Amino acid sequence: MAHFMQNLIDQYGYYVLGISLMLELLALPLPGEVLMTYAGLMVFQGHLNWILSILTAGVGASIGMTISYWIGYQLGMPFFKKHGSKFHFGPDKLKNTSLWFERYGNKLLIIAFFIPGVRHFTGYFSGVTRMPFRTYIVYAYTGAFIWTGTFISLGKILGPKWDQFHHTITKYLLIAGIIAAVAFIVVYVFRKYRNQLYDGTVLGLNKGVKNFHSLGKVKFLVLMSFGAFLTLFILMAGLIQDFLANEFADFDALTSYIVHAIFDENWDAWMNRFAYLASFQVLLTIAALSHIWILIKGKDRMLEAGFLLFVLIGGEIWDEGLRRLFHRTGPKSLLDTFPSEQTLITIIFLGFAAYQMVRHVNATWARSGAFLLVLAVSFFVGVSRIYFDIQYPSDVVAGYVFGGVWLSLNILLLEIYRFIRNNKANFST
Repeated sequence: MAHFMQNLIDQYGYYVLGISLMLELLALPLPGEVLMTYAGLMVFQGHLNWILSILTAGVGASIGMTISYWIGYQLGMPFFKKHGSKFHFGPDKLKNTSLWFERYGNKLLIIAFFIPGVRHFTGYFSGVTRMPFRTYIVYAYTGAFIWTGTFISLGKILGPKWDQFHHTITKYLLIAGIIAAVAFIVVYVFRKYRNQLYDGTVLGLNKGVKNFHSLGKVKFLVLMSFGAFLTLFILMAGLIQDFLANEFADFDALTSYIVHAIFDENWDAWMNRFAYLASFQVLLTIAALSHIWILIKGKDRMLEAGFLLFVLIGGEIWDEGLRRLFHRTGPKSLLDTFPSEQTLITIIFLGFAAYQMVRHVNATWARSGAFLLVLAVSFFVGVSRIYFDIQYPSDVVAGYVFGGVWLSLNILLLEIYRFIRNNKANFST
C-alpha cells in the first residue's frame, strides 16, 4: 500500500497528498506518516514546494477532521443513546464524557494526531460529544498543520536518508505522542482528584501530623516533586537497560543526522555561545545569585542555603560517579560522556536556582518563564554537544534524565524536611 501511494504522489503530487490525508482522517487505513515524509523527500529533491506541500496536507487533514466531526454530530448521539448501554456507554456516561471532552478534549486533539488509531476517531467523538464547533476547529486545524508540517519537514531534512530513517522517526514520534497523552491524562486525574491525592500523600509522608491541610502550597510541591522523581527514575532505569543492551545506535544516528541537517556551519558562533552556558563560570554565577536570592527572600535561609550547597556538590559527585561507572567515550573524545556532564549539571544548577525563585514568587508568569528558561537553556546546551560531535545524543538525553532525578529528589527531600521541622517547632510551642 505504501509503495502504491508513493507512486501516485510521484505522478499527481499535491492532489494525492491532500486527498489521502483527508481519507485517512475519515478512518481509512492509509499510511499518512509515510506519505508525508515521502512528500518531504520530494521537496528535498525539488519536485514539490515545501510550504505548498504543508498547506495541501494540512487542508486535506482539516477537511477530513471536519467531515468526521459532522458525521459524529449527526449520527453519533442517537446511536449511543439507543445502543450505548450494551457496551457500558449509556446516556449518563455519555453525558459525563461529553462534559470532560468539552473541557479537556480540545487539547488532546493536538496530541492525538501523532497516535495512529487515536487520530482517526477524535473527530467523530468530538461530534458525538457535541464539542462546540468553533472550539473544535481551532484545536483540530492547529493539530492538523502541526502534524503535517512535522512529518513533511522531517522528510525534507532527512532527504537521501529518508528510506533509512523514516520508520525509526515515526516510531519515536509515536512514543512521544503516547507519553504526551499519558501526561495529559495524569494531569487531568490530578486536577480532578487532587484532594484525594493530597490526603493520600499526607498519610504516606507523616501520619502523625494533623495540620498539614493548612499548607496547600507545600502539599502541591511535595506531590509534584514526588511525581517528577518517580517518572524520571523510571526513565533512568529504562536508559540504563538500553545502554547495557547497546540499543542507542539508531537513536544516535538519526538525531545526529537531524541536528547536522538543521544546523549547518553558519551556526558555529551560536553553538559556542550555547556551549558557554554550561561552563562553570556561568553556572557558579547562577548558584551565587540563587544564594543571594535565598538570603533576601528565603524564610528558612540556613536550610535552603545548605540544600543549595548539598545539591551542587552532590550533583558533581553524582555526575562523576555515573560517568566512571558506565565508562563510555564520546564520538570524537577519549573522555567518558555517558551521561553528558554539561546537560546534567545545567539541569541541576539552573533547575534548583529556578526552583528557589518560584518557591518564593507568586506570579504565574515568573514561574512559567523560569520553567521555560531552564528547558530552553538545557536544550541548546545539549544541541551544542551533538553539533560539535563531542557527545552522542543518548549521552545528552541521559544527562537530562539523570540530572532531573537528582534535582527532583532533593527538592522532595527539602520540602519534606522543611515541613517536618516546621511542624515540630509548632508542636513545641
